[in-house]
Amino acid sequence: MGLFDQILGAVSNPNLQGNMGQIETIVKTVQDLSNTTGTDPATIQSVVGVVGNYVRGALQQKQATEGNESAQALVNQYAGTSFDPQAVNSLFSPNTQQQVAGVTAQRTGLDASTIQQLLPVVVPLVLNLLKSGTNAQNPQTAGNPILNNFLDADGDGDVDIADAIQMASRYMSR
Repeated sequence: MGLFDQILGAVSNPNLQGNMGQIETIVKTVQDLSNTTGTDPATIQSVVGVVGNYVRGALQQKQATEGNESAQALVNQYAGTSFDPQAVNSLFSPNTQQQVAGVTAQRTGLDASTIQQLLPVVVPLVLNLLKSGTNAQNPQTAGNPILNNFLDADGDGDVDIADAIQMASRYMSR
């Protein structure tokens, strides 16, 4: 099952925190970033996808060294749609932040300094998408199917957050 399908499943599951308002806010934030930067939405979705891959790597490392609960706690603490530099600093060292900006710039054509300015919104946005699978009654439990899918426990690498955002955008515009 794809990441977007799991997100839709979380939205319809009363035991999980996901809801349509959350997904609408995420899609709107991507559109706002597009408008603010004067960049087409597809490019911003690509930015989210590249940054999402780095978020996955950081969360996988956190999961491996500190356990599933620690990765879930980070998602719970920093998920959002507003500017939060602490979310970026909690996942990436300053050197990694520069690397993320550089690679993302190469892949999207946006300037690395623009990417650097977008990171404090994009990282919480990715975490917010992952939070939709959090248990509504006990948010600290590690049984978040969306986070687990995103971290791709079987290692096949078939998760793409940009595709999930694009599908959510299409779904919302119906």
